[in-house]
Amino acid sequence: MSTASGRTGWAGWGVFAAVILLISGIFTGLQGLVALVGPDAYFAVANGSLFLFDVQGWGWWNLIIGVLLILTGIALLAGQTWARVVAIILASLSAIGQLMLIPVQPFWALAIIAVDILVIYALTAHGSELKNND
Repeated sequence: MSTASGRTGWAGWGVFAAVILLISGIFTGLQGLVALVGPDAYFAVANGSLFLFDVQGWGWWNLIIGVLLILTGIALLAGQTWARVVAIILASLSAIGQLMLIPVQPFWALAIIAVDILVIYALTAHGSELKNND
């Protein structure tokens, strides 16, 4: 079903992707801030293996990614075509990054990968419907 402006019901999935990016950006940015003001190292044990993370580097990375996600989500809602490309790249990187966390947090990592796949699908299959028709 298409409206006079060329939008279908799938345009809502593009808005969904933008909102998910905004929420993810806020959470990621907050994680980055907490890591920057918290302890210097994070240790996790999974299946007898010890994982050691540099929290400061991880904090800056998350803060930067969080800001990029927020800006990309806002640009998607504004109908910017470049934001679709950036959002697909960021969602792909997020899914790949979650693969490293499967041994430590399997359910969370798989849930995030599933959401990333939904975002990528929404933007590749129906993202063009988010363009401004002004």
